[in-house]
Amino acid sequence: MATYDRIGATYGRTRRPDSRIAARIHEALGDAGTVVNVGAGTGSYEPPNTVWAIEPSSVMIAQRPEASAPALEASAESIPLADDSADAVMALLTVHHWNDLEAGVAELRRIARRRVVVLTWDQTVFRGFWLLAEYLPEVAAFDGTRAVPIGRLVALLGGARVEAVPVPHDCTDGFGAAFWRRPEAYLDPHVRAGISMLALTGEDVLGPGLARLADDLSTGRWHERHADLLQREALDVGYRLLVADL
Repeated sequence: MATYDRIGATYGRTRRPDSRIAARIHEALGDAGTVVNVGAGTGSYEPPNTVWAIEPSSVMIAQRPEASAPALEASAESIPLADDSADAVMALLTVHHWNDLEAGVAELRRIARRRVVVLTWDQTVFRGFWLLAEYLPEVAAFDGTRAVPIGRLVALLGGARVEAVPVPHDCTDGFGAAFWRRPEAYLDPHVRAGISMLALTGEDVLGPGLARLADDLSTGRWHERHADLLQREALDVGYRLLVADL
């Protein structure tokens, strides 16, 4: 069973694309006339010229908007498309779920004529995020087992430009660090269900750390400790865009 057949039921509600992040992704795609989205999920950030979406989870495919690109239920490691199927291929917050990274990246390069765009995170930065560092070290340890080192990914892509993607304080896409200035959101089980690092860790493991967070919020300790964050409009938590020209 695909991971998101188990945890992906809320993604259509909690993972709404953020327009500012969308602008960065679409800029990275450049003037590509056709795009394939691999690990497409519910279709967030797909530009209008997306011709195919590749997604292994039927639960995620069922949440795709009616007018979105046609989806093929398939894995990144074995994409049922011909060589050079699109000008550009994008893979957003997905490579850490792949069973065979080398095979998956080879497939991205095979079906792309000109460019591959990958959105991922740099674990060396992300593990310092206050939620993990102060409350949920178990999640940091879990993420460390599945995070793909940026250097390894760049090498597999045959070279790539690496760009930081700061997260807006009011980000509408509820991924892992989206609520860095809205800490109370992490106490909402519906929000946690849409964040794979939390959903896959499990509520029993998260419980003690979330209880400490709730207490720190009720007493004001969190706000005192992170007063500097409350003045920030965006924060670099480690998310990175990799842009590889073939």
